[in-house]
Amino acid sequence: MKPTTLARLPWAILAAAAYFPSAAAAFSSPSPPPPPAAPGCDASEGYAPSSGGRRTFTLRPADLEAIKAALPTDPAVGAAYRSLIARADKALGAKPPSVMDKRSIPISGDRRDYVSLARYWWPSPADPKGAYIRRDGDTNPEVESNRFDRSALGRMVREADTLALAYYYSGERRYADGAARVIRSWFLDPATAMNPNMTYAQAVPGVSNGRPEGVLDGAGFITVIDAAGLIAPSGALTPDETAALEGWFARYVDWMLKSTNGKAEGKASNNHGLWYDAQVARFALFARRLGIANQIVAAFPKARIARQVDASGAMPAELGRTRSFHYSLFALDAAYIVADSAACLGIDLYRAEEKGRSLRKATDYVAGYRGRAVDWPYKEQRWPADMLDALLVRADTAWGPGAYPRMVGGDLLLRHRAR
Repeated sequence: MKPTTLARLPWAILAAAAYFPSAAAAFSSPSPPPPPAAPGCDASEGYAPSSGGRRTFTLRPADLEAIKAALPTDPAVGAAYRSLIARADKALGAKPPSVMDKRSIPISGDRRDYVSLARYWWPSPADPKGAYIRRDGDTNPEVESNRFDRSALGRMVREADTLALAYYYSGERRYADGAARVIRSWFLDPATAMNPNMTYAQAVPGVSNGRPEGVLDGAGFITVIDAAGLIAPSGALTPDETAALEGWFARYVDWMLKSTNGKAEGKASNNHGLWYDAQVARFALFARRLGIANQIVAAFPKARIARQVDASGAMPAELGRTRSFHYSLFALDAAYIVADSAACLGIDLYRAEEKGRSLRKATDYVAGYRGRAVDWPYKEQRWPADMLDALLVRADTAWGPGAYPRMVGGDLLLRHRAR
């Protein structure tokens, strides 16, 4: 693919917020403080000290142990497990994905640089060979083509996660070996490993060779960190390989903090800024860069909660989108990841309040529309009911038990106990 010299254009979202007390009131009553959000998470060690060396940060040992114990007797958990094993067996038979799979060559000339196309940008009908134009909420299918790395990255994340969970629940070493092979191919093998940057991510032909928004493409790496932790007891990744993986993320954190695109993404005032914080904090924890993780979580109440949640609990920067409810949930997803990382550092962001704004109030706001899609006053192309239920499972863990509806089904059954 012949590289194109592209000019960078600013991208912003203009939105307005409204508040409907009848929607938010359903979950606004105070509840007594529950135990800490992440009991047993110990800074950069994560849950390793309380889970036999499994250094996870999202997957909680108590949940996993309860689910494993329920496997022989709970039909729903058993069905989810059988589905997991079928996917894991399929992954074992496939070649691990890597950035070397794409058909195009980055303008750097190094195929190991990650390249992706911005999701909502399309050729202009008025000038099909000219600069792309933005159609919010309308995904260009070329995003997932093998010209780019996005599809391979998604497959890598899914396979690492699936194989690691299959190893945990089955105890079969071959699944740990498979997960290690996937991780090794993407991050560690000198012939195939991705360079630790997103310089050319979410490019827009005729507009930019790579944008700050491209940093979001790395969010799936949060899941891979837990996969590496889950297979630790198997030894499928050697101590040297685990140290090298930490080193990869240390270099990636440096890129996020120092690069033009990384710094610009950190200044974003919508879900992109929240996902920037979620990634930097978690990657810094994994890379044992506690000072950086602490800086992110300490600044979070003033830098994010006070600025991105309004007095009603709405997130105004997401409300002007064609998928406004989806992006409100997506933004909270990132905020919860930051809060979980903060709990590992002894900081409780779930109960932090800044200028009357909080994650609890933001959660109450979206929870109030559960089963009330017709009352949502903003644009939403496809009502994300399952996405809301999945978020509320995590909210109930943070503020419950019993604070929010806890509907656990499908793949969630292998991550969160139903209780």
